[in-house]
Amino acid sequence: QVQLVESGGGLVQAGGSLRLSCAASGSIFRINAMGWYRQAPGKQRELVAGITSGGSPNYADSVKGRFTISKDNAKNTVYLQMNSLKPEDTAVYYCNSVVTTTHMGGTVTRNYWGQGTQVTVSS
Repeated sequence: QVQLVESGGGLVQAGGSLRLSCAASGSIFRINAMGWYRQAPGKQRELVAGITSGGSPNYADSVKGRFTISKDNAKNTVYLQMNSLKPEDTAVYYCNSVVTTTHMGGTVTRNYWGQGTQVTVSS
């Protein structure tokens, strides 16, 4: 089993910054990709940023130039540096990871989610 533990959310004024962290732990054979999604009240969950095992990032158009995703392979941790925050960035942010684990002599690849962390940007 794999656990994703997020931290770093909070309340910030518009124009401010926050840094989210997500650490993966458990019976990890390989982390294939990690990313951040967000869900605002009344809206669908959307991809914010993702990063492949090779380190290639991708971003939603709405956060390009403001957010930066990075990872520390040794710590199985992904980060989201959020700058120039706007009120419309207010949402619950969820960490996501595609992880391969060992199981009964083979491997299993599954999608895992963190519990979510609230980010609130005041105007």
